[in-house]
This record gives sequence, C-alpha cells and structure tokens, in this order.
Amino acid sequence: MVTPMMRFLSLAAAVLLAASPAWAHAFLQHSTPPVGSASSVAPPAVAISFTEAIEPAFSTIEVHAAEGPAVQAGTPHLAPGNARQLIVDLPKLPPGIYTVIWHATSVDTHKTSGRFEFTVTP
Repeated sequence: MVTPMMRFLSLAAAVLLAASPAWAHAFLQHSTPPVGSASSVAPPAVAISFTEAIEPAFSTIEVHAAEGPAVQAGTPHLAPGNARQLIVDLPKLPPGIYTVIWHATSVDTHKTSGRFEFTVTP
C-alpha cells in the first residue's frame, strides 16, 4: 500500500533529480590536423574542438617531435568567438611523427586529457 508519505518522498526525489545540474566534460570532438592523419603539408597550428566550453587558463596543448622536445610556437588560446576550440600555433615542421598532448578543464571545472599523433610526410 502506497502511503501519502511515500508518494511525497517519491515526488521530492524526482524533483531533486530533475533539478540537479548537468555535469559535463570537455572531450575531444575533432582536431586539425585530424587524429592519426598524415599529410605532406605541415600544419600551421593544432586546433582542438571540444564537446563543451573550456577554461583556457587551465587548458593546454603540447606538440612534441618524435625526439621529445616541445615544438609549438606559442601559448594555447581560444579560437575567436569559440569557447570550445583551443589552438596552438606551430613553427614550420619538418617531416616526422608528432604527438599532441592535451589537457582541458571545462567551464564547470571537470578535467579531461588525451593524446594523439599526426605525421608530416616527406
């Protein structure tokens, strides 16, 4: 038998669950150059688009040559008018395999990270 108190508690629980904020994470949606791609043209920058808006002060992109040193030519920054895309400029890259290591903090402070490679062919 369902009592009025049980009905009230069920309704209260449903309202509280429906009113809770959505906790999202900023995951990599796509990148330029694309993950795992190979091209004879060296990219002028790495741009990563995320599924959520990110906090640029707490988000990074590092691009490393196969030998290990970082090769980016600047500090990561948001694309103009797009809080979901982080960009880092690159110098002219010689042929080789490059590893991109990223860390993103979404505007709701959740952190994600990942890595991928791209290749500049001779």
